[in-house]
Amino acid sequence: MGGKRPPCRRQRDFTTKALKQGEEHMHKDMDALLRGLAGREDRVVALQSALTACPALGPDNGGDGEEAKAALITQWLTACGITDILRVDAPDSRVSSGLRPNLVVRIPGRKKRTLWLFGHMDVVPPGDLSAWVSDPWQVRREGDLLYGRGVEDNQQAVTSMLLLAEELRQRNITPELSLGLVFMADEETGSAYGLEHILKTAPELFSADDLYIVPDAGSRRGDVIEVAEKGQLWLKVRTTGVQCHASTPHKGRNAFLAGAEMALACHNGLRSAFGDTNTLFSPPMSTFVPGKHEANVPNINTVPGSDVFYVDCRLLPQVDPEAVLDKMRALAAEVEQKYGVQIAISVVQRQAASCVAETSPVVTALSAAVARIYGVEARTLGIGGATVAAQLRQRGLAAAVWSCLAGTCHQPNESSSITATIKDAQVFTHILMNPAHV
Repeated sequence: MGGKRPPCRRQRDFTTKALKQGEEHMHKDMDALLRGLAGREDRVVALQSALTACPALGPDNGGDGEEAKAALITQWLTACGITDILRVDAPDSRVSSGLRPNLVVRIPGRKKRTLWLFGHMDVVPPGDLSAWVSDPWQVRREGDLLYGRGVEDNQQAVTSMLLLAEELRQRNITPELSLGLVFMADEETGSAYGLEHILKTAPELFSADDLYIVPDAGSRRGDVIEVAEKGQLWLKVRTTGVQCHASTPHKGRNAFLAGAEMALACHNGLRSAFGDTNTLFSPPMSTFVPGKHEANVPNINTVPGSDVFYVDCRLLPQVDPEAVLDKMRALAAEVEQKYGVQIAISVVQRQAASCVAETSPVVTALSAAVARIYGVEARTLGIGGATVAAQLRQRGLAAAVWSCLAGTCHQPNESSSITATIKDAQVFTHILMNPAHV
């Protein structure tokens, strides 16, 4: 008779036994990693203290970039015995090194399929120092909480990533999936020198079959997986009038007054025109926020002839940015006619809305891991904030955003939980060692 003979019972029993032994070995390794990570509180404090003491401010935020922090991370990884560290640097003449550093670290697993984790090295300025209880560049510990600029955004992720890499190497464990760690520059000011640069110059690093997690947003309980982001549209509104003495305002055209009315028109008119809701997002509607305002005249007794403010628009996926711009121009025309001024609207930054399917492997794997480690049922959510997940999704890479965070980023007395940092690393471990879930 033709065809292949079915395997004999002895062969089947041998195969079944081998698979069972393999699963037992995998679970044994995972349990060893989870137990090891559970005792790393002091390591979290040491890492966070060292990272915080390197103020990685980009040049747009008045700093010299991320080079010192990149060197610290490289030193830490090298000390763990990790050698596959690729630099994908972006040229930037504004910083003393001339480069914005990006590190791509890889630890091979039993499978080529890779779990990628993304943490950004740059932080924002501390702001009003009088609002801080202690020096923002020195970690202060109170029980389970660490305080300092950057400890949550995004050093909690960076620390979890480093803990996992170190634990794998110290225990000489080969993970089931391969592990990729990306430490990026420039996330706080647009990512042009960070992930955007990596994706443009080294797209071959990433496969559509890989898993992508960005630990840069979340909830206090760790029960929120971000699967969608609103579109982002930042607009500059410049009003040009005629300067004159404040005692004779009729001789000029008050650009500040006209600009203020334009700001109110944006706030009210855009919300009215684009009032659709989507319950996946919080808040469930598009938002239009006049924010930054540039200085006009330095003295009180002059009517300003020029005024500039900015509008931050976060748009639901169904809202067309061009329709928003058209509405802005129509509102501007009304204000121009009323005050006899000229209003110019320009785009500062634009990013399309993005999403990942709630049934995608990365979301499924995260849900299972969160249930195991945090003991909660994860729910999916869309946000108005922007993370680098959008850049991955726009290239067909299914990225989810998740972490257990208190939500203190950019605030005075920013804080991070030692327990959450460790448990986040354990969540990543669960995914890394359980390919059956993906």
